[in-house]
Parts: sequence; C-alpha cells; structure tokens
Amino acid sequence: MKILIVEDEVGIANFLKEGLEEEGYEVLVANDGRKGFEISQSQKIDLILLDWILPKMTGIEVCKSIRKKDAKVPIIFLTAKDTVQETIEGLKAGANDYMKKPFSFDELIERIRIHFRTNKESDELVLGPIRIISSKYQVFLNNQEVVFTQREFELLSYLIKNKGTVCTRNQIIEDVWDIHFDYDTGVIDVFMNAIRKKLNLNKDQELFRTIRGVGYMANEIN
Repeated sequence: MKILIVEDEVGIANFLKEGLEEEGYEVLVANDGRKGFEISQSQKIDLILLDWILPKMTGIEVCKSIRKKDAKVPIIFLTAKDTVQETIEGLKAGANDYMKKPFSFDELIERIRIHFRTNKESDELVLGPIRIISSKYQVFLNNQEVVFTQREFELLSYLIKNKGTVCTRNQIIEDVWDIHFDYDTGVIDVFMNAIRKKLNLNKDQELFRTIRGVGYMANEIN
C-alpha cells in the first residue's frame, strides 16, 4: 500500500515516513500543497495524510482538487486546527478523517488500517453472478473475467452501485458521461446492448431492466 504524506514540517514528515515504512507501507512525501497534488495525480496512491496549512496550495485546496479527480482515495487531515467549524470545513472539502496535532502514532496506524479495510470492502461490487473490482477495472461473470471498454465499465458499475433504483437517462448522461447539457441519450442504449451481449444476457434475464421512456435499473438479487 502506498501512502502520500503532504506536510511542510520536515521533522513531522520524516517521523511519519519512518514509522509508516516500519509498518510495511510504501511512503512518498511532498513538502508543499502543489507538489502533493501533482504526486496524487501522477501515481496510484492508496491513502493521503494531509496537513492543513501548506505553502503554494492549502490542505483544503489540495483536498478539493483531488476530489474532483478521485472520489475514493482516503484522505486524513493532520492539523492543529480543531474547532468544530474547521472540522466541518475539512470534511466538506472531501476528507474522510481528521486528527489533531499532536496525535498518537499508534492511533494513526489504527485509523489507517480501518480506512484501508473500508476502502477494500467498497472496492467490490456484486450483482448476482457479476462481480466488479473497481480499482482494477475488472469484471467477472461466474468467476470468468469479461473485458469491457472504459465507458461500458463505468456504466455497468454505476447501475450496480445504484441497484434497486431506477437510473434515468438524464442521470446517467450527467453522472457517467459527465455531460450537463441537452444530449442524445440514445447512446446509452448502444452501450447497454454491448454490456448485455458481453455478459450473455437477454431481456428475459432481469439483471438489468429497461424502464421504457425513463432509463435502466439493476435488480436486487436475493
């Protein structure tokens, strides 16, 4: 597991790096916010320890910028700021957790383990015989891997994440295609046909229901 520390106090950064490496983690360090953001975008990072007050970009700015690109990587703020309003501000920016300096290293390790455990559990999506491992862009049907294009994978994942709920065409276009203006939603049908074909599903197999004139729904499987 690779952890990124974004901390401008060299002594704290080195202490954390040495301790985390002793625990078996691979550790990268950035001493300013901009460098931290750049590393987060150029490498596969599994968890980020983020200071609040940083040169070049604040921790809040870094957190918000990362969340625009990556909704999943756990971010833990390590900071002397500890008012309720500041805590709320950090969480609203997209942080998963918040620890006040000075903190117990043992407690930090336990929190990191919890976030890794939670992230691993949420990484897997299941619908009947279909299993998705999101971080690896892998789809399995009855334990046999099926290869999808990126857009097919994103659409399939979106429907399974929202299983039991009707996903309208407009919602799909906005959330999967990231298009926020009038657009021909007929493209969704093309991708759904491709998904059904690759999964060898026909319309009688109700894993994915077409809600005529509305959208699609992944059915809950008991």
